[in-house]
Amino acid sequence: MATRPTWQGYLRLSLVSCPVALYTATTRTGEVHFNMLHKDTHNRIKMIPTDPETGPVDRSEIVKGYEIEKGRYVVITDEEIKAVRLSTTRTLDIERFVGEDEIDRLYWNDPYFLAPDGDMAVEAFAVIREAMRKEGRVALGRLVMHQRERLMALEPRDRGILAYTIRNNREVKAPADVFGSIPDAKPPAAMIDIAAKIIDQLEGPFDPSQFTDRYEDALRALIKEKEKGATVSAPQPTQEAEVIDLMEALRRSLGQTAGAGAGDRRKPAAKSSAGRTAAKKTAAKPAAKKAPAKKRA
Repeated sequence: MATRPTWQGYLRLSLVSCPVALYTATTRTGEVHFNMLHKDTHNRIKMIPTDPETGPVDRSEIVKGYEIEKGRYVVITDEEIKAVRLSTTRTLDIERFVGEDEIDRLYWNDPYFLAPDGDMAVEAFAVIREAMRKEGRVALGRLVMHQRERLMALEPRDRGILAYTIRNNREVKAPADVFGSIPDAKPPAAMIDIAAKIIDQLEGPFDPSQFTDRYEDALRALIKEKEKGATVSAPQPTQEAEVIDLMEALRRSLGQTAGAGAGDRRKPAAKSSAGRTAAKKTAAKPAAKKAPAKKRA
């Protein structure tokens, strides 16, 4: 595997264990990033630590502090931080199995790929993976990564295991903090019916390739044009028709989604047995098991 592992250790289910490696499943290398430059020289700008009273500060004079109230800090040394770090056990112990639906989407965090680390680990890894697949459960275990203890959720994916970090309770806000102020409105049934028809017309399979980052694409196009020396002007903002009446807005929306091209988004019609056979022959590969979406608070 070309990429370097984020973590290496052992996966253990009771008395069965094997060496494994954890790899990040996502990347941000494709994002457009800008550097801060001087407007005349185009030299990179250096960020110099500065005390608002005494001026520039050498990095050796900087300490860590935790603000316990406005303007009042408790200073913590590096030695004191090291004293409370968890020992790195290098073992991902499976502690419990739960149904995927039992884990609130608010708690799902970053995805990783878990793979056997070496040929000798393949057999035991496959036993654990296939037992999980047979039972249809998500495994929960903990490991120490980047000086922090992480709760991991594991599920079989192809020939490996998909692992997600699970947020702890302190990281997740209570939905009632925001949703509690929303009035308990009861919309008219006719409006709900129209909205449901709009949803039905827009229903279709999830294809990640159709959901590109249009802002990133526009930035790359801008950079390409600027590299050629072109002058780029901002496009005119689109004017959206203001619709005051909610029922009228729903009816217009229903008409738009039922127009040209909407049929491609609807559920496909049932195929004949001959059609299904042809589809199987032309398919590039079988559909992968649906992964739980990355959850964000």
